[in-house]
Amino acid sequence: MPTTPLRHANAMLPARWLVLLGGVVLALAGCASPDEAHTLTFWTIGREGEAVAKLLPAFEREHPDIHVNVQQIPLPAAHQKLLTAFAGDSTPDVSQLGNTWIAEFATLRALEPLQARVDRSTVVKRDDYFTNIWATNVIDDTLVGVPWYVDTRLIFYRVDLLKAAGFSAPPRNWAQWRKALAALSRPQQGIYGILLPTNEYEQLMSLALQQDEPMVRDGGRYGNFRSEGFKRALSFYVDTFRLHQAPPITAVEAGNPWDEFGRGVYAFYFSGPWNIGEFRQRLPAGEQDRWATAPLPGPEGAGVGAAGGSSLVIFRRSRHKEAAWALIEYLSRPDVQQRFYDLLGDMPARRSAWDGDSLRNDPKVLAFREQLEQVKPTPPVPEWERIANEMQLVAAQAVAGTLSIDEAAKEMDRRADHILEKRRWILDHERRVAGAAP
Repeated sequence: MPTTPLRHANAMLPARWLVLLGGVVLALAGCASPDEAHTLTFWTIGREGEAVAKLLPAFEREHPDIHVNVQQIPLPAAHQKLLTAFAGDSTPDVSQLGNTWIAEFATLRALEPLQARVDRSTVVKRDDYFTNIWATNVIDDTLVGVPWYVDTRLIFYRVDLLKAAGFSAPPRNWAQWRKALAALSRPQQGIYGILLPTNEYEQLMSLALQQDEPMVRDGGRYGNFRSEGFKRALSFYVDTFRLHQAPPITAVEAGNPWDEFGRGVYAFYFSGPWNIGEFRQRLPAGEQDRWATAPLPGPEGAGVGAAGGSSLVIFRRSRHKEAAWALIEYLSRPDVQQRFYDLLGDMPARRSAWDGDSLRNDPKVLAFREQLEQVKPTPPVPEWERIANEMQLVAAQAVAGTLSIDEAAKEMDRRADHILEKRRWILDHERRVAGAAP
């Protein structure tokens, strides 16, 4: 699921209430009655609910004592609705949860630990999942979700334009990428190598994930944007604008990127798997052989992408955890994941599910399969999306030339440290309490 800037729990509630609410949920969960034959409430976000509704009749035939009530939540409202449900003890039994939200709800102690169920399962096999996608569901050494579908971002590129410029293959490292961008850019004619909307953080974040240093440090207590690795990524990003290889515009100003890509205004487009369908639908049939996808170039070789997508979680408050786990197992089966992809285009989290013909024989998809073996999770702190948005606001100032790389990195750290202030207080308070315990 693509990430969207949304408010976080600690923006809505004081830190002490987060701790107290977490304790309330734990206490209430302990009083829940054993599993019964009942209706499961399953929250989905965005279009996924439509596809799931077509998968559930088979599940209910296999489990006649379980009925699933699917509630489809619009993406812009989903985060706040989940927080409100948590605060009001009205969470669903099962929910789809974006991987960048996992850490937040785990910190609230809203999610049921799942490792014991995985250990007993004959369906959910950890080794069949992309390693670092699975890792997004492990918070403080506790598994709280099972990956459902995955996404990451890589480069869409115009095969014909690269070939005309003398490149027989897409770039595999930053030096090759820079050379290709230079050859393909004619800014005086409104032609650029790549579109990098200045109001989207995912592009810079993906470049930063290619570095050895994390973007937050000391257990998520402080920003780490002044690291040499991040400044290297920021420099590559800013130089792309400074060299007039990308226009300094927002996504709104960019207009229709599919048509612009088709017209050759941009030779590279940095995006995720959902745009495969968009390009197939929006570009004429005669132009379908002119574009392809490729893994991200890295500083020295093959690059790392951001581990994205959605997972399936059970809320601690659920009174029907065994039935909820049965649903997760069903939706995790490779054959069901293949059908889910055929219905919606959401890529499977399991490697074995990629053996289906619709994935294995699609050349536009194969680059995603390769990239998914080389992804990294975003920093596992609840505040990450807020930090990433502030990172991008500062990066836009660097693109505009009002901040140097060092000044921008320092300002990003300052903003991140401010956002993480409550986290530091909670962690330090928990440490003091643990130290005082007999």
